[in-house]
Amino acid sequence: MSWAWEYAFGAEEAARTAPPVFLTAVEHRAAELVRAAEARYLHGRAHVGDDPKGGDITVPGGMFTYQIVVRDERVHVVQITYLGF
Repeated sequence: MSWAWEYAFGAEEAARTAPPVFLTAVEHRAAELVRAAEARYLHGRAHVGDDPKGGDITVPGGMFTYQIVVRDERVHVVQITYLGF
């Protein structure tokens, strides 16, 4: 398995109605998080301990909340908020 990102919970449903430009910004930043997590946790499947704290990232048009699950080698986008700015 290799590192990837995915929408989780209700974020996938919310992504269906968000504008494409906003979703592109979310996907770009999520891909950056994947590259950073992959570099930080080289042996993610063998990780021992707690997962790192997730966070919020502001992108043009809104924001999203993410959580990194190291043993699954995944970055989960758990909430997206389109504000239209």
